[in-house]
Amino acid sequence: MAKSTSNFVCQNCGATSQRWQGRCESCQEWNSFIEETPSSGIAARAVRGAGKGRVFALEGLDGENREAPRIVSGIAELDRVTGGGFVPGSVILIGGEPGIGKSTLLIQACATLAKRKHRVVYISGEEAVAQVRLRASRLGLTSAPVELAAETSVEDILATLRQGKCPSLVVIDSIQTMWTDAVEAAPGTVTQVRGSAQALIRYAKTTGACVILVGHVTKDGQIAGPRVVEHMVDAVVSFEGEGGHHFRLLRAVKNRFGPTDEIGVFEMTGSGLSEVSNPSALFLAGRDSSAPGAAVFAGMEGTRPVLVEIQALVAPTSLGTPRRAVVGWDSSRLSMVIAVLEAHGGLRLGQHDIYLNVAGGLRVSEPAADLAAAAALVSSLTGAPLPANTVYFGEMGLSGSLRPVAHAGQRIKEAAKLGFRSAVAPEVPRESGPLTVRACGHIASMVADIAAAGASQKAAARPQERSAIPFTRR
Repeated sequence: MAKSTSNFVCQNCGATSQRWQGRCESCQEWNSFIEETPSSGIAARAVRGAGKGRVFALEGLDGENREAPRIVSGIAELDRVTGGGFVPGSVILIGGEPGIGKSTLLIQACATLAKRKHRVVYISGEEAVAQVRLRASRLGLTSAPVELAAETSVEDILATLRQGKCPSLVVIDSIQTMWTDAVEAAPGTVTQVRGSAQALIRYAKTTGACVILVGHVTKDGQIAGPRVVEHMVDAVVSFEGEGGHHFRLLRAVKNRFGPTDEIGVFEMTGSGLSEVSNPSALFLAGRDSSAPGAAVFAGMEGTRPVLVEIQALVAPTSLGTPRRAVVGWDSSRLSMVIAVLEAHGGLRLGQHDIYLNVAGGLRVSEPAADLAAAAALVSSLTGAPLPANTVYFGEMGLSGSLRPVAHAGQRIKEAAKLGFRSAVAPEVPRESGPLTVRACGHIASMVADIAAAGASQKAAARPQERSAIPFTRR
């Protein structure tokens, strides 16, 4: 008999090796290789079937294009992230930290679709049916005709789904708990996750059912399991949130049927997740407009304009190496802004600790936040509060020049909706509406304006302080 071959597969990133390694060369993870035998199952059938197949027709690029049909979930924020609703035959992978609210959101979506006469099946591999019913009872969704089951065998799940009417939506919670007989590996391994996902994706494509796979995340925030699963599915959605905040962000990382980097905002309440139609008002709630070091940034998350407060604290330090702490922004981007302010803004920040925070727990990734971060740093250093009714957006170059960014009109409209009266941007857009937009072409002019405003405020406060403090002449 031929000797069966075996490979060692990294359980963190899916890399393979012919021999065991203590540390993975791809992801640098220790003790993550497990021996797996691919001589049977899917790999063996693929080898035996080599050279066999059917001839199919090839088509050109020119042809009739039809918009993909949608199954509207009834949750507006979820439909926004998915591109207008669930596409029949698509597979969505949703990941998030434990306890963030993935199961709560999905059971709410399942109940909404089930009330609209859609067949919805919820398969739980981590919880019993009684636990899912208890969550539905807390959310007041027990009257929805959702079909529940607690099962981990992919073959049994597919056999059950093929009975009766084809379901419109199938939720698998979670993919890491599934296992298939076609793969000889322990449940939860990379091979089992890949094989189970492939079988479920094949079912979705052949029947037209929309399948949602729930995935765990690692300590770095990445979806656990092999990266090939993310390439196999049609959409990858990340469910984010901070423990100290009551809101959650649903972010589309990949979407074949809609835009990427789209976000949906939810608020965690006692009755489940509720939609937030105006996230800018939520992120700006409770801000102190009179404190120095705070600037309002008019940003874009996908196609939605979002206003968020960027806070900065610049404090003198006695350490040889000043501290640089960033929350919600790129640390390398902050280092670049500090270097430009020192080189072209005339500031001396080398002997100061710098702390930068995006209020509300939102993570900002677009370069348009350079101007708002720079304004917050200058305001904190000079002690001059920025105007409370002004927003900032613009990209900063290494020469100190400010470059215009896309969707300036949408940013300004969102700011005007929330009561802001002015904006500082690299250039004045064609449609500024009721806002007064001041063009700022170089970082030095903004630094000079903030410093002049701080000097005038101190000069105006000086006579009042002198009249308020009694003194006696010697």
